[in-house]
Amino acid sequence: MRAIKAREPGGPDVLELRTLPDLEPGPGELLVQVRASAVNRADVLQRQGRYPPPPGASDVLGLEMAGEVAALGDGVTGWSRGDGVCAVLGGGGYAEQAVVPAACAMPLPPGLDPVEAAAVPEVFTTAWDTLFNRGRLATGETALVHGGSSGVGTAAIQLARWRGCTVLVTVGSASKRDACLALGASDGINYREREDFDVAVHDLTGGRGVDVVLDIVGGRYLERNLRCLATDGRLVVIGLMGGTRAELDMGLMMTRRLAITGSTLRARSVDAKATLARQMVAEVWPGFADGSLRPVIDRVLPLARAAEAHATMESSEHVGKIVLAV
Repeated sequence: MRAIKAREPGGPDVLELRTLPDLEPGPGELLVQVRASAVNRADVLQRQGRYPPPPGASDVLGLEMAGEVAALGDGVTGWSRGDGVCAVLGGGGYAEQAVVPAACAMPLPPGLDPVEAAAVPEVFTTAWDTLFNRGRLATGETALVHGGSSGVGTAAIQLARWRGCTVLVTVGSASKRDACLALGASDGINYREREDFDVAVHDLTGGRGVDVVLDIVGGRYLERNLRCLATDGRLVVIGLMGGTRAELDMGLMMTRRLAITGSTLRARSVDAKATLARQMVAEVWPGFADGSLRPVIDRVLPLARAAEAHATMESSEHVGKIVLAV
């Protein structure tokens, strides 16, 4: 099979298309003929040598994929060869073949082909888990989503609006704000024009603040994130682009009864990922069936142009997902 690997830590140019041995499914696994994968910020960090795969995961890049079941490992039931399938992976998505625990595999979202479906697993699962499981966002509440035009951001906007919530976003340009408004965001704050997004949030909410902040920045935003929150608000950190450390105002946290949590998806156990996969199919797939939800795809590139896809990701010029067609 052909697959993309990094020959060494570095820039996009270290990505190489290689020929690797074909895969075989182990007990409880599916072998998938991959039709498409998608690029995530974590892939960039792995390529740079800053985010190694968890123990036992493939060192081929790629945290999600969609395709067709090619073979079943011992003990697998409920799947047949040729079934459409997509999944979150610990690694191995940028390849013609991938193996995934059958318990973590999901049928293609209704109405989507494999290229479209490849843009769904990582970001919609992350957005669902962090907003509703971790952040406990409830109907009628308001969320602030940082990086609203990112893959997770575009998924989070749609999911929150679908569940009857109000969504504010931060963005880096007027065109990205427009894209987020088109997806259902109520307003957007351009962080390049004003750094005091916490003040803007209070202006937009009549001084109340938001119930949940979904944050991809981390340390640099901690104080302002807390000031964005209403009483009993929840901050969910899912990225560290702004550093891993910050000073915490515990007085503010206590007086407003604020909660701070964080989440990663990649290193979770098979059982934990299987639970999320079942939630996605039961709770989120109906939104694709009725047209309420859709993946936002900026561009589709062939697998051999993975370096170009990574360069685009790092430029932050895209809106939504960058898909690699295999």
